[in-house]
Amino acid sequence: MKYAKLIDHTLLKTEATEEDIAKLVAEAKKYNFASVCISPIWVAYAAKALKDTGIAVCTVIGFPQGATPTTVKVFETQNAINDGATELDMVIAVGKLKGGDSAYVAQDIKEVVNAAKGKALVKVIIENCLLTDDEKKLACELVLNAGADFVKTSTGFSTGGALKEDVSLMREVVGDKIGVKAAGGIRSQADADIMIKAGANRLGTSNGIKIVQQEGGIL
Repeated sequence: MKYAKLIDHTLLKTEATEEDIAKLVAEAKKYNFASVCISPIWVAYAAKALKDTGIAVCTVIGFPQGATPTTVKVFETQNAINDGATELDMVIAVGKLKGGDSAYVAQDIKEVVNAAKGKALVKVIIENCLLTDDEKKLACELVLNAGADFVKTSTGFSTGGALKEDVSLMREVVGDKIGVKAAGGIRSQADADIMIKAGANRLGTSNGIKIVQQEGGIL
Protein backbone atom coordinates (compact mmCIF):
# COMPACT_ATOMS: atom_id res chain seq x y z
CA MET A 1 0.00 0.00 0.00
CA LYS A 2 3.00 2.31 0.09
CA TYR A 3 2.46 3.10 -3.58
CA ALA A 4 -1.10 4.26 -3.07
CA LYS A 5 -0.31 7.79 -1.88
CA LEU A 6 1.79 8.39 -4.99
CA ILE A 7 -1.06 7.53 -7.34
CA ASP A 8 -3.68 9.73 -8.95
CA HIS A 9 -6.33 7.09 -9.70
CA THR A 10 -7.34 8.24 -13.15
CA LEU A 11 -10.35 7.94 -15.42
CA LEU A 12 -10.43 10.49 -18.24
CA LYS A 13 -12.06 8.41 -20.96
CA THR A 14 -14.53 10.39 -23.03
CA GLU A 15 -17.25 7.79 -22.55
CA ALA A 16 -16.94 7.52 -18.74
CA THR A 17 -20.35 7.53 -17.03
CA GLU A 18 -21.42 8.42 -13.50
CA GLU A 19 -21.47 4.71 -12.75
CA ASP A 20 -17.83 4.49 -13.84
CA ILE A 21 -16.91 7.45 -11.64
CA ALA A 22 -18.71 5.89 -8.67
CA LYS A 23 -16.62 2.75 -9.14
CA LEU A 24 -13.42 4.83 -9.36
CA VAL A 25 -14.30 6.66 -6.14
CA ALA A 26 -15.03 3.39 -4.33
CA GLU A 27 -11.68 2.02 -5.44
CA ALA A 28 -9.91 5.18 -4.29
CA LYS A 29 -11.49 4.80 -0.86
CA LYS A 30 -10.56 1.12 -0.64
CA TYR A 31 -6.91 1.63 -1.58
CA ASN A 32 -6.49 5.16 -0.18
CA PHE A 33 -5.03 6.68 -3.33
CA ALA A 34 -3.69 10.24 -3.33
CA SER A 35 -6.51 11.41 -5.56
CA VAL A 36 -9.02 10.58 -8.23
CA CYS A 37 -8.32 12.35 -11.52
CA ILE A 38 -11.49 12.87 -13.53
CA SER A 39 -13.03 15.13 -16.15
CA PRO A 40 -14.53 18.44 -14.95
CA ILE A 41 -18.18 17.38 -15.24
CA TRP A 42 -17.63 14.77 -12.50
CA VAL A 43 -15.86 16.98 -9.95
CA ALA A 44 -18.91 17.93 -7.90
CA TYR A 45 -20.01 14.29 -7.69
CA ALA A 46 -16.55 13.07 -6.65
CA ALA A 47 -16.04 15.90 -4.15
CA LYS A 48 -19.27 14.97 -2.38
CA ALA A 49 -18.45 11.26 -2.43
CA LEU A 50 -14.91 11.78 -1.12
CA LYS A 51 -15.70 14.37 1.54
CA ASP A 52 -13.65 13.87 4.73
CA THR A 53 -11.70 10.92 3.27
CA GLY A 54 -8.41 12.77 2.76
CA ILE A 55 -8.47 11.73 -0.91
CA ALA A 56 -8.06 14.70 -3.25
CA VAL A 57 -10.26 15.47 -6.22
CA CYS A 58 -8.13 16.23 -9.26
CA THR A 59 -9.41 17.44 -12.61
CA VAL A 60 -7.97 18.67 -15.90
CA ILE A 61 -7.73 22.16 -17.38
CA GLY A 62 -7.32 22.94 -21.09
CA PHE A 63 -7.31 19.21 -21.68
CA PRO A 64 -5.99 17.53 -23.74
CA GLN A 65 -4.53 19.97 -26.28
CA GLY A 66 -3.80 22.98 -24.08
CA ALA A 67 -4.94 25.19 -26.94
CA THR A 68 -7.81 27.00 -25.22
CA PRO A 69 -7.29 30.70 -24.40
CA THR A 70 -5.95 31.61 -20.98
CA THR A 71 -9.26 33.20 -20.00
CA VAL A 72 -10.99 29.89 -20.62
CA LYS A 73 -8.40 28.00 -18.56
CA VAL A 74 -8.88 30.47 -15.72
CA PHE A 75 -12.65 30.02 -15.89
CA GLU A 76 -12.22 26.24 -15.88
CA THR A 77 -9.94 26.58 -12.86
CA GLN A 78 -12.41 28.69 -10.92
CA ASN A 79 -15.32 26.45 -11.85
CA ALA A 80 -13.46 23.29 -10.86
CA ILE A 81 -12.50 24.76 -7.50
CA ASN A 82 -16.08 25.88 -6.89
CA ASP A 83 -17.20 22.31 -7.60
CA GLY A 84 -14.70 20.94 -5.07
CA ALA A 85 -11.47 20.20 -6.94
CA THR A 86 -8.30 20.51 -4.88
CA GLU A 87 -5.80 19.52 -7.57
CA LEU A 88 -5.67 20.72 -11.19
CA ASP A 89 -3.69 19.23 -14.08
CA MET A 90 -3.43 21.93 -16.76
CA VAL A 91 -1.99 21.53 -20.25
CA ILE A 92 0.40 24.16 -21.57
CA ALA A 93 -0.11 25.84 -24.93
CA VAL A 94 2.23 23.43 -26.70
CA GLY A 95 1.99 25.19 -30.07
CA LYS A 96 2.95 28.51 -28.50
CA LEU A 97 5.98 26.93 -26.84
CA LYS A 98 7.13 25.27 -30.04
CA GLY A 99 6.59 28.51 -31.93
CA GLY A 100 8.92 30.36 -29.58
CA ASP A 101 6.33 32.35 -27.65
CA SER A 102 7.51 31.42 -24.18
CA ALA A 103 6.08 34.64 -22.75
CA TYR A 104 2.57 33.47 -23.66
CA VAL A 105 3.18 30.07 -22.08
CA ALA A 106 4.56 31.64 -18.91
CA GLN A 107 1.57 33.97 -18.54
CA ASP A 108 -0.88 31.15 -19.30
CA ILE A 109 0.54 29.07 -16.46
CA LYS A 110 0.80 32.01 -14.06
CA GLU A 111 -2.82 32.98 -14.48
CA VAL A 112 -4.02 29.47 -13.70
CA VAL A 113 -1.66 29.28 -10.71
CA ASN A 114 -2.94 32.63 -9.45
CA ALA A 115 -6.56 31.56 -9.86
CA ALA A 116 -5.89 28.38 -7.87
CA LYS A 117 -3.61 29.88 -5.22
CA GLY A 118 -4.46 28.73 -1.73
CA LYS A 119 -7.29 26.56 -3.05
CA ALA A 120 -5.80 23.87 -5.27
CA LEU A 121 -2.48 22.39 -6.33
CA VAL A 122 -1.51 23.00 -9.95
CA LYS A 123 0.27 20.33 -11.98
CA VAL A 124 1.37 21.49 -15.41
CA ILE A 125 1.38 19.01 -18.29
CA ILE A 126 4.09 19.83 -20.83
CA GLU A 127 3.39 16.89 -23.21
CA ASN A 128 6.98 15.71 -23.58
CA CYS A 129 6.29 13.49 -26.58
CA LEU A 130 5.79 16.63 -28.70
CA LEU A 131 8.86 18.51 -27.45
CA THR A 132 12.60 18.50 -28.06
CA ASP A 133 14.86 18.18 -25.03
CA ASP A 134 15.57 21.90 -25.12
CA GLU A 135 11.84 22.63 -25.23
CA LYS A 136 11.28 20.26 -22.31
CA LYS A 137 13.89 22.11 -20.26
CA LEU A 138 12.38 25.47 -21.13
CA ALA A 139 8.89 24.26 -20.28
CA CYS A 140 10.08 23.01 -16.88
CA GLU A 141 11.72 26.38 -16.19
CA LEU A 142 8.50 28.19 -17.09
CA VAL A 143 6.48 25.91 -14.81
CA LEU A 144 8.91 26.43 -11.95
CA ASN A 145 9.01 30.19 -12.37
CA ALA A 146 5.22 30.42 -12.55
CA GLY A 147 4.87 28.95 -9.07
CA ALA A 148 3.13 25.72 -9.99
CA ASP A 149 3.31 22.71 -7.68
CA PHE A 150 4.22 19.97 -10.18
CA VAL A 151 5.40 19.51 -13.72
CA LYS A 152 3.79 16.54 -15.46
CA THR A 153 4.98 14.47 -18.41
CA SER A 154 1.89 13.75 -20.47
CA THR A 155 -1.84 13.83 -21.01
CA GLY A 156 -1.92 10.21 -22.15
CA PHE A 157 -3.93 11.41 -25.16
CA SER A 158 -1.08 12.32 -27.51
CA THR A 159 1.63 10.32 -29.30
CA GLY A 160 3.38 8.99 -26.21
CA GLY A 161 3.43 8.76 -22.42
CA ALA A 162 5.95 8.96 -19.62
CA LEU A 163 9.59 8.03 -20.30
CA LYS A 164 12.21 7.62 -17.58
CA GLU A 165 14.61 9.86 -19.52
CA ASP A 166 12.05 12.66 -19.53
CA VAL A 167 11.32 12.27 -15.83
CA SER A 168 15.04 12.43 -15.06
CA LEU A 169 15.43 15.55 -17.19
CA MET A 170 12.44 17.21 -15.53
CA ARG A 171 13.71 16.43 -12.05
CA GLU A 172 17.14 17.74 -12.99
CA VAL A 173 15.64 21.07 -14.08
CA VAL A 174 13.24 21.61 -11.16
CA GLY A 175 15.37 20.02 -8.46
CA ASP A 176 13.49 19.55 -5.22
CA LYS A 177 11.56 22.80 -5.57
CA ILE A 178 8.41 21.25 -7.06
CA GLY A 179 7.01 17.82 -7.77
CA VAL A 180 7.29 15.71 -10.90
CA LYS A 181 4.30 13.69 -12.05
CA ALA A 182 4.71 10.86 -14.54
CA ALA A 183 1.62 9.82 -16.49
CA GLY A 184 0.84 7.79 -19.58
CA GLY A 185 1.73 4.14 -20.02
CA ILE A 186 2.34 3.27 -16.34
CA ARG A 187 0.73 -0.14 -16.23
CA SER A 188 2.63 -2.15 -13.61
CA GLN A 189 4.62 -1.83 -10.42
CA ALA A 190 7.78 -2.27 -12.50
CA ASP A 191 6.76 0.77 -14.57
CA ALA A 192 6.02 2.70 -11.39
CA ASP A 193 9.43 1.81 -9.94
CA ILE A 194 11.19 3.08 -13.06
CA MET A 195 9.43 6.43 -12.83
CA ILE A 196 9.99 6.80 -9.09
CA LYS A 197 13.70 5.99 -9.45
CA ALA A 198 13.93 8.57 -12.22
CA GLY A 199 12.52 11.25 -9.93
CA ALA A 200 8.72 11.15 -10.04
CA ASN A 201 6.85 11.66 -6.79
CA ARG A 202 3.36 11.37 -8.24
CA LEU A 203 2.02 8.88 -10.79
CA GLY A 204 -1.04 9.27 -12.97
CA THR A 205 -2.44 5.90 -13.98
CA SER A 206 -5.62 3.93 -14.53
CA ASN A 207 -3.75 0.82 -13.33
CA GLY A 208 -3.33 1.88 -9.72
CA ILE A 209 -5.05 -1.18 -8.27
CA LYS A 210 -2.80 -3.54 -10.20
CA ILE A 211 0.25 -1.58 -9.04
CA VAL A 212 -0.60 -1.65 -5.32
CA GLN A 213 -1.59 -5.30 -5.43
CA GLN A 214 1.63 -6.52 -7.00
CA GLU A 215 4.34 -7.83 -4.71
CA GLY A 216 7.91 -6.53 -4.46
CA GLY A 217 8.95 -3.13 -5.72
CA ILE A 218 11.26 -0.53 -4.32
CA LEU A 219 9.06 1.11 -1.68
